[in-house]
Amino acid sequence: MLKPLTQEQIERIIETAIRHFADRGFAGANINKIATESGVSVGVLYKYYQDKTGLFTVCVQQSLDYLDAVFRETQAAGGTLMEMIENLIRRSQQAAREHPEYFRLYHQITVSGAPVLRMEAEHVDGSGSVAELIEGRSAGLYRQLLQEAKDSGEVRGDLDPAAFAFFFDNLMMMLHFAYACDYYQERFRLYCGEDAADEKKDEEVRGQLMRFIEGAFRGENR
Repeated sequence: MLKPLTQEQIERIIETAIRHFADRGFAGANINKIATESGVSVGVLYKYYQDKTGLFTVCVQQSLDYLDAVFRETQAAGGTLMEMIENLIRRSQQAAREHPEYFRLYHQITVSGAPVLRMEAEHVDGSGSVAELIEGRSAGLYRQLLQEAKDSGEVRGDLDPAAFAFFFDNLMMMLHFAYACDYYQERFRLYCGEDAADEKKDEEVRGQLMRFIEGAFRGENR
């Protein structure tokens, strides 16, 4: 009979697996190497997570839970739409530095192609694809916030909350990758200078992005 894993062992397995999936993708990650680095046997991994897909979806859920916390903290802080967006950008910059592997895992999913995108997330919630599991959360939140801002007159009246939610999420995704993924970090530097991703530049980057967003959402230059 297998001895139950401690919470510390479980956390070590998940963090190790996230790193491997983030760096090598779903296909390239090796269960044997994950087990060895985690200090457990392959049999233990299969006992707890059934298969590679099960481990992968738990890793995705861990990353989503972390990002959900960022969203919840932003909503709890309240304020106008623009204040919440600026707060979200600030927290996103911090999050991408604290756990870049979570955002690299997201990047791997976006470039992995159909096999992973069609993967059933039954290990997590019983329905839907991994893509639906990830994108559904932010899509719903952004649409809601933009609709409320439109109703209150805070943003332009011709704004389509669904389309602008999509465009805004694209901006946030690129921001995350600029701080977490090697290629996008280099791209960031090429556009904005060698120190673009340095923490001391965060306020400046945030300010420029807010001007871009305010111009789009309000239809004016600020």
